Amino acid sequence: MALDFLILYEHIVREFDNDCLLIAELERRGYTAELFQLMDRKKLKYFTWKKPKVIVTSAMYDNETLNSFVYNNVGRLNKVVNLHWEEMLSREQEESRFFSLTENAAKCTHICWGRAARERIVEKGVPADNAVITGAIQLDFLRERFDGYYKSRGELAREFELDENKRWLLYVSSFSCASMDDKEVEELGEMTDLDFTGFKAVGARSMKTTLEWFDRLLSERPDIELIYRPHPTEWQSAPLNEMGAKHERFHVIRDYAVSQWLRVSDISAFWMSTSIAEAYYGGKPCMVLRPEPLHSDYDPVIYENCAAKTSYEELAAALDEKELPFPIDEERMKSYFDIEPDYPSYMRICDLLEQTIMNPPRDLPFSEGYTPRFNALKFAVLFCLRIMNALHINPHWFSFIIGEKAAAMTERLMGYFAKAYVPKRKIREKVAELSKYIEDPPQSGDCVS
Repeated sequence: MALDFLILYEHIVREFDNDCLLIAELERRGYTAELFQLMDRKKLKYFTWKKPKVIVTSAMYDNETLNSFVYNNVGRLNKVVNLHWEEMLSREQEESRFFSLTENAAKCTHICWGRAARERIVEKGVPADNAVITGAIQLDFLRERFDGYYKSRGELAREFELDENKRWLLYVSSFSCASMDDKEVEELGEMTDLDFTGFKAVGARSMKTTLEWFDRLLSERPDIELIYRPHPTEWQSAPLNEMGAKHERFHVIRDYAVSQWLRVSDISAFWMSTSIAEAYYGGKPCMVLRPEPLHSDYDPVIYENCAAKTSYEELAAALDEKELPFPIDEERMKSYFDIEPDYPSYMRICDLLEQTIMNPPRDLPFSEGYTPRFNALKFAVLFCLRIMNALHINPHWFSFIIGEKAAAMTERLMGYFAKAYVPKRKIREKVAELSKYIEDPPQSGDCVS
């Protein structure tokens, strides 16, 4: 029996809850839907008897992405909806070809959180009918109807050995390149046609100084519990391990969505994370920490001319302020996030998905300008990685055959998959949990504050 929707995800913390909410709503409407991790082994069923009618991708940039995300997972399929998770970009990224959604990728349907993103991709060549404003689903979790979904401060305190009587400072990290080696940065640059060398350098320096501030803060302020929310790429970080060993009140916590921690923390801090939108729409006090200025080539456009704290003294003083002004221009923020007070974004996205499955394709990605090719090497590699993870095989056992560099790269890929993979049982548990909050149609007043 054919599957109605297959949703692809990359990062758990960014996408898992949101994707499961979409599945819960689609199933409430009578459709079938499944979640699939991009690094998982390719599955014959998605090419044959369970081929989806619509594929929902985490991103879609060019012909290479179309080939990797669609053709190599389900074969030919013209009903492609891009959730467009990397929508908040720097000026350099906005002007780059890679992030402009080019070639046949432009013929897919692209979700936009607000008018600013839609205007940009349409100006870059995406047909206007293929760019649809739905709002940002992650902001739905700030609505009143999801109040009971989150764990309480006390529950989290017990789970992670936090003192709920102290002040909780949440730091949302964006040091995505700081821990990468030169080869990884080079590969990222080759993929996007951008130079990330400078971004890595400023990220490494900023991370070092920020941790020095936190080191001093935890030494001087016994009333603070510091929750460090790492970027998904920061899964092997010696500086974070050293800080955790030195300070029992420094906690590197990867579990749960940022919105969960924003709800229970007293104050939050950001470098350049777009999760600051959740602090804004959730009415939570926050600040931007910038040990050094960020060049506009790297800085997300919503952060332009932000009021950042640039020293330890400013950070310490902010913790004692009764009210913190929001550090980003509010009109710019609103241009990137479209909110319908009485109609959540997950409903708007599912309306779009329902229109997609019921009607002919808006456009034809699998048409002239793109030649599909099956990546047999990737097929074999992903299959081997899955087996090695399941059997807990250490690639360094075979370094005398494949070499240390290849073993190290294999270990990195295995680690990436292990931290991003969610078993089917846990997916079903999450969908069932979220179903409790969407049984009734949205009510008046169910809005983001």
